[in-house]
Amino acid sequence: MPATPKGRITTRDHLEEHYGQPKGHLSRKELPKLNDHSKHFISLSPFLVLSTSAANDGRADASPRGDAPGFVRVLDDTTIAIPDRPGNRRTDSFHNVMENPEVGLMLMVPGMNEILRINGRARLTTDPALLATLEAKGKPPRAALVVDIRDVYMHCGKAIIRADLWNPDVQIDRKDFPTLGQVNQDWYGVDGKAIDARIADEYVNKLY
Repeated sequence: MPATPKGRITTRDHLEEHYGQPKGHLSRKELPKLNDHSKHFISLSPFLVLSTSAANDGRADASPRGDAPGFVRVLDDTTIAIPDRPGNRRTDSFHNVMENPEVGLMLMVPGMNEILRINGRARLTTDPALLATLEAKGKPPRAALVVDIRDVYMHCGKAIIRADLWNPDVQIDRKDFPTLGQVNQDWYGVDGKAIDARIADEYVNKLY
């Protein structure tokens, strides 16, 4: 069955006809729990992207999370905990989790092209005993997102290679893009210099 006249792919049949089927074991590459390799990867990872979506309107959100390598704690073979460090208090991801606990994670390790992907169901907790195990700089997180894993797998490194993401020689000159304060001033009409000053202080003194 061909795609629509405008080239849109609108059904699974269209999609599978256009791309074909995964080869070999790739059609069943997800594992239902962590193994030694995925646990090792988590211990090395300082950064992840958390994807959520709302139940009422399906609105999606992707949010970065980062800290020292191993900040994500493995509780057991099917459960991990992600500390919530100080941020902007919008809590968009957590609002979504309240409605729809399904989440997707992409964990990354600088210098590695492959990505660890985890899908599962999340719940927010303020359990003091768990938060104490997630302390950083002597401070516990305000909350933790506990993810009950449904599947986990390694994603190949083609996207990272194409992006040349870890190559320091391709980093832009920071002057080539406005500061966050200037961006906020242009978008919202606020005082950009005051925002830049506040952010500079928070980057030094209020990360935890």
